[in-house]
Amino acid sequence: MGSTTVRVHNGALVGAVLGRVVGMLAARAQCPIDRLDDALLLTDAVSAHARKHSRSDAVVVDIDTGDDGLELRVGDLRQGGAEALLHDASLPGVGNVLERVADDIEPVGGPEGDELILRLRFAE
Repeated sequence: MGSTTVRVHNGALVGAVLGRVVGMLAARAQCPIDRLDDALLLTDAVSAHARKHSRSDAVVVDIDTGDDGLELRVGDLRQGGAEALLHDASLPGVGNVLERVADDIEPVGGPEGDELILRLRFAE
């Protein structure tokens, strides 16, 4: 359906900008409301932790939407950053937010850095 890249300078606006963009794109893709809440939980976790693992002064997320779901590709992470971001998303008494909400998680490492791919399906 569409692809968008969000690049937000590390700081207080990461969560607000990322949440609004993902919410808008998910709504345009006819995302069910319960999955929209899940998408926003993913953006909250990403915005809370990605800046610590970024290779630059920004959080970079590619967002792909389709009829069947949403994919977030958190990129421009330092080497080892994808696994570290995934690890940081664990909360005491709750567990790992990303693992509990995303349907598929794929940490990808490479010589140019890492990316963490999070997929959320709209229908089971």
